[in-house]
Amino acid sequence: MKITRRETVLFVATAGAALLGGTLLLARPKLDEWRELKVQQQAVRDTLAKDREILQQQDKWEKEFVALGRNLPPIPKGQNVDVYWLSMMDQMATTHGLKVIKRQVGDEKALGDVFELPIECKEWEGTLDSLVLFLVDLQSRGAMLDLRQLLVKPKGQGVLRGRFMLYCAYRR
Repeated sequence: MKITRRETVLFVATAGAALLGGTLLLARPKLDEWRELKVQQQAVRDTLAKDREILQQQDKWEKEFVALGRNLPPIPKGQNVDVYWLSMMDQMATTHGLKVIKRQVGDEKALGDVFELPIECKEWEGTLDSLVLFLVDLQSRGAMLDLRQLLVKPKGQGVLRGRFMLYCAYRR
């Protein structure tokens, strides 16, 4: 039996197609892995670029930290801070006509040189004007008072009620 030129070409083409198909089937997981590694590599490059940019601005952020740190009240070690912050919050609320009914002081957290004390006001009542004035007064105090959660519900004619979480920052 003699193999013709046409049969040889078909055999080579079929063998080539089979090899290519087998290679793609075996290499496909590796290709997907390679693409995933490329994505991860780009993410790492982006992170490094952001970190370099932040490091270049280190002096700026240190100056801003020092400036904000001057606004934080220094409180001596061992002194109970909850009375200080509760009286300040009550004074601001009373000044603007906001009634703080239930409140609870959380645990003090150390964040480097800065300490943070959460105060959960479980119930308050007041008008929209008194709430807005209270919030503006909190904002005017700078970095030392931060309202992170605020829930407001209507109670009756012009009266609102709700709850909030106030975080007080200070240095020791």
